[in-house]
Amino acid sequence: QVQLVESGGGLAQPGGSLRISCAASGFTFGTYVMSWARQTPGKGLEWIAGISSDGTNTYYADSVTGRFTISRDNAKNTLYLQMNNLKFEDTALYSCAKGGEIWSLLLQDYDYWGQGTQVTVSS
Repeated sequence: QVQLVESGGGLAQPGGSLRISCAASGFTFGTYVMSWARQTPGKGLEWIAGISSDGTNTYYADSVTGRFTISRDNAKNTLYLQMNNLKFEDTALYSCAKGGEIWSLLLQDYDYWGQGTQVTVSS
């Protein structure tokens, strides 16, 4: 069955960096679009970054553009999110999601989600 398992979250200071990962299994990883989204109690679920199946195209929400980088290693069935210059407002539960074969940033087009990894930005 499809499984998405995030790791790498934790505590970071403002201006600091973290890299989180998503290990995928149960499907042909390199065939599908993948995205990261984050959830906070006050703001709900927010799509923040996506990547095409072959990794050549990446997409970002305005809130993270220039600070976050999404990437994937199809040989390792792993999705990454490098987060730099972290801000207090980046504190959230970060989840990876499996999309379809064609790009979409609509959350309803993502059919499997991981449990998430918590990122907390605090001084």
